[in-house]
Amino acid sequence: MSEEKFHEPHSGELLLAEPFMMDQNFRRSVVLICESKEEGVFGLILNKPLELKLNDALAEFPAFDASLHFGGPVQTDTLHYLHNLGDDIEGSVKLSNGLYWGGNFEAIKAMIEQESVKPADIRFFLGYAGWGYGQLVDEMRENSWIIAGARAEHVFSSKPDELWKEVLNSLGGDYKLMSNFPESPLLN
Repeated sequence: MSEEKFHEPHSGELLLAEPFMMDQNFRRSVVLICESKEEGVFGLILNKPLELKLNDALAEFPAFDASLHFGGPVQTDTLHYLHNLGDDIEGSVKLSNGLYWGGNFEAIKAMIEQESVKPADIRFFLGYAGWGYGQLVDEMRENSWIIAGARAEHVFSSKPDELWKEVLNSLGGDYKLMSNFPESPLLN
């Protein structure tokens, strides 16, 4: 029996949890892969907003009405960000058209102080999702994740709670059917 081929995820792609994944951290999650290297994979969960604002977590930060999101269960005391500010933020990494990861934090603070950036231009995350070498590949072989292309509008969606279903629907076919599966098969 030949091993089924699958596409390994790359930076700038989305991982969608299969419909019945029970892991509390990843149930119905949409993860943006920010970095994929031989040593491991770094991603941010896009659809888990927290009931905190940025200024609740950072006392010494200019007033900015931005929500915080749960980026993943690893190092939840770290702050990460995605933005559409491109080359205006030195050191940022382009993930796809209009979508960048990280960059000079002091430059972001200065832009906020100058009011030249809006909360809709940037998303902040506490923690991240990480997989060691081979771990994500093993999960892919177990069909735990579905890969999709990422677009800036996924990150900056005003309805993150609907993102998982929305991306699956956009893939069409069987994925569109999956998007309507109940969270618990017992509820069917």
